[in-house]
Amino acid sequence: MLDLVPKIKTESANEWFEKLPGSIGIGNVRYTTSGKCDESSIIQGTQPAVGVSVEMKLAVSFNGNIISTEELKKEMRDNFEGFVYNCDSDIVCYKLLLGFKQGKDLVGAVRDVMESLDGAFSVIGVLDDGTFFAFKDPHGIKPLCTGHSLDRQTLAFSSETVSLDMNSFERDFELCPGELVIATREGFIRQQLVEKPRQAFCAFEYAYFARPDSRFNSKYVYEIREAFGKNIVYENLDVVKECDIIMSVPETGDDPAMGVHEASGLRWERASRRHRYVTERAFISLDNERFSTIDKKINILGSKVAGKNVIICEDSIVRGDTTKVIINKLRRSGAKKVFVFSTFPRIIGPCFYGIDMSTYGELVGARNGPEEIAKIIGADGVCYQSIDKLVEATEQTCDQLCLACVTGRYPTPLAQEMANVSKEKFLKGHEESKRVYETEENIGRGKKTN
Repeated sequence: MLDLVPKIKTESANEWFEKLPGSIGIGNVRYTTSGKCDESSIIQGTQPAVGVSVEMKLAVSFNGNIISTEELKKEMRDNFEGFVYNCDSDIVCYKLLLGFKQGKDLVGAVRDVMESLDGAFSVIGVLDDGTFFAFKDPHGIKPLCTGHSLDRQTLAFSSETVSLDMNSFERDFELCPGELVIATREGFIRQQLVEKPRQAFCAFEYAYFARPDSRFNSKYVYEIREAFGKNIVYENLDVVKECDIIMSVPETGDDPAMGVHEASGLRWERASRRHRYVTERAFISLDNERFSTIDKKINILGSKVAGKNVIICEDSIVRGDTTKVIINKLRRSGAKKVFVFSTFPRIIGPCFYGIDMSTYGELVGARNGPEEIAKIIGADGVCYQSIDKLVEATEQTCDQLCLACVTGRYPTPLAQEMANVSKEKFLKGHEESKRVYETEENIGRGKKTN
């Protein structure tokens, strides 16, 4: 049964701890963005992945997405009898095992992974000799940081700083692109395996994925989101002058709403409330489940919006489903006009790196501009934060972020090739039935080249 991690009772966890002796543990709560989406497949793809060979036994926990895995699956089957693919972590795990099988040490095996896999991968692993390690892909697309307990007796890797905070750990550093880090009794040992990589940190982390109380580059995510909100106000003053109140799509719209409030002076009316016990996430729901999930999750306090012109703050507009349902509720409650402020720029292309928006056809912005999107979702206007202002608020540069889904420029070569081919087919009316990187014409397209 799939459920939330917080619902695991303490006594149940303690029972497992008694059955699992040792001083090192890794885990993962992310669902895979490759393979089948049914519950059985998701359970089979639960991480960590464990691999066994004559030379080594290891376990890895992985965040990201490997592009075009068919050739890699064949390589693993040729070298490991009985290899079974459930998710991309199996590819990462057995690619490391292959390096050990070829007589390489950990550094050599990790370097092979970095040089041969196209995609995003932040990896944490444990070898059978107790070596505890982590590494990032050469572009550092996904977050991964280190920390230590207050007594410095325990070291940790985490995708976000908030999990360190919650366990009273101190943050040490964010892994660099192409870096391998090994945890030892004396502390962390860092090795840069790819020289002068082109960083491409996922910009969507700032708008949606990351917890607002996590930190990137020593700045809290919520502060960056507030800056997003201020930027949209300054870029759309004519719309602001027309409106009476601000609302947000909770909860990732809350922080930008504060920024809109501070920059505009308009009241932030907390008239949209999230049902805390509806735990499904509309973003990752199946198409036939998404509408009912949104409808149950978000409640509008009608008397607060009746007769008013409303700005509603969204983290992004991907398919437009969430926003469309909420706007419809606002209309039924008597709102005069509704304008959508999206902190993330218009998404025009799929993600191949671990966000489950992986076809052109599902993206409302792939074929439509802001005016058309406003008509589709029932808004009086849609205002996007500009790409330049988003980059400025993150205190990064365009060359340090992955902005592929809003620019069409992908940081890895195979992803760019797939995007170009698939976009051309999409614009000609080709119907997409699978994720772009899992379609027949894209499977096995070329090898990665740096």
